[in-house]
Amino acid sequence: MSHRATLRGETFVFADLRELFGRANEEKSGDQLAGVAARSERERVAAKIVLADVSLREIAECTFLDDDVSALIHAGHDSAQFATIASLTVGEFRELVLDPGFVELWEQGLHRAITPEMGAAVARLMGARDLIAAAARLRVVTRCRDTMGEAGVLGVRIQPNHPTDDPAGVALSIIDGLVMGCGDAVIGINPVNDSVASVVALEHTIGGIIDQIGAPTQSCVLAHFTTQLAAMAAGAPIDLLFQSIAGTEGANRSFGVDLVALAEGREAVLDHHRSRSGFIGEQVMYFETGQGSALSAEAHGGLDQLTCEARAHGVARAFDPFLVNSVVGFIGPEYLADARQIMRAGLEDHFMGKLLGLPMGVDVCYTNHVDADADTTDQLLMLLATAGCNFVMGVPGSDDVMLNYQSTSPHDALAARELFGLRPAPEFDAWLEQVGIHVDGRLATPSEPGPAALRSIDALRSAVVELLP
Repeated sequence: MSHRATLRGETFVFADLRELFGRANEEKSGDQLAGVAARSERERVAAKIVLADVSLREIAECTFLDDDVSALIHAGHDSAQFATIASLTVGEFRELVLDPGFVELWEQGLHRAITPEMGAAVARLMGARDLIAAAARLRVVTRCRDTMGEAGVLGVRIQPNHPTDDPAGVALSIIDGLVMGCGDAVIGINPVNDSVASVVALEHTIGGIIDQIGAPTQSCVLAHFTTQLAAMAAGAPIDLLFQSIAGTEGANRSFGVDLVALAEGREAVLDHHRSRSGFIGEQVMYFETGQGSALSAEAHGGLDQLTCEARAHGVARAFDPFLVNSVVGFIGPEYLADARQIMRAGLEDHFMGKLLGLPMGVDVCYTNHVDADADTTDQLLMLLATAGCNFVMGVPGSDDVMLNYQSTSPHDALAARELFGLRPAPEFDAWLEQVGIHVDGRLATPSEPGPAALRSIDALRSAVVELLP
């Protein structure tokens, strides 16, 4: 079904919803590369005007792509809840989402009635302030060894990557994060070597540190999920099963992923949790997404970046994850060209994830060949903290020496917590107080009576050193 609008004497015709979505999107270099972007600012405005009058029912009935991701989305759609909003237009839905009373409906299960494409549609009609205000009201709480997502909490993943996977280097980076009060979301390393033996060694390193110091957090080695499962079979203690995912069957295939295998992997890790002493929890998945991934795999199926990203969130939702994050600026300038596009995408991804009921975090990042800098990450970090982001990254010095990109550091996360009055996950916060890293909810300093901070740091170092070869 075609859609049309006349704006100042110029008529614009959009062949179908797929074309309309692409033309209505904010400027993204990836959409331009794919040939789906608006060809002028006037066409972008016309597309937004038309989109505002499209009903949610029409979006629900549209097959944006005939693949297993669409089938998964359809299977999980709550048609009974959807009946209460089906007649709304996208513009009316925007007004509902921005109404403070929406939270109660959302908490009662309305998020299951919202398809990813509906989330992508309404995001197009929202400015930065709208994306922040709407997301800030939506709290998604998950539990593993600690509790993430509650109001007033900003979690941090310690990302102790090392160019050679050296256990000593990894351990030092973990200490760097812990003494800044970080690591409550996960201690998660991207390995250089995807071999089973290397993943086993790293899982034992991180798991050993967690056990030795008694921190209520979880470990993850972000290898391919099949490698993690093989490492688990070889005796590695797997807390969270990680995988990068995308919003089309073809893009997931390029990652070596299919939905059936992910479901089987989740069940295997749940069985593993039940077999270990001290049951860990039912939410065992950790997913990463990011705008442009489907296009970079030449598997976007003619869809724009924002819609593909929303569909990736739909995949994640089906597996009840503990953590999800968008690696917002990692892929490069072909997909998000500059600071403005990165910041817009970060706010969009966070909002859409929360709207669909995901425990959404963001890797606030950029690569060195993008027109962005440290001010970009500072600004987006503060905007996301305002928006109620579940967690961000803690990369030593903000500079990932293995992946060669710029992100946020434990110091940055600490600054955001202090500025907005946020704290770590409650169980982790209590542990920080117990060991002396925190005193009355803030980072201890050597000037504290009886230098608890120095003693706790020395104790951490000693405990970690004992575990190294």
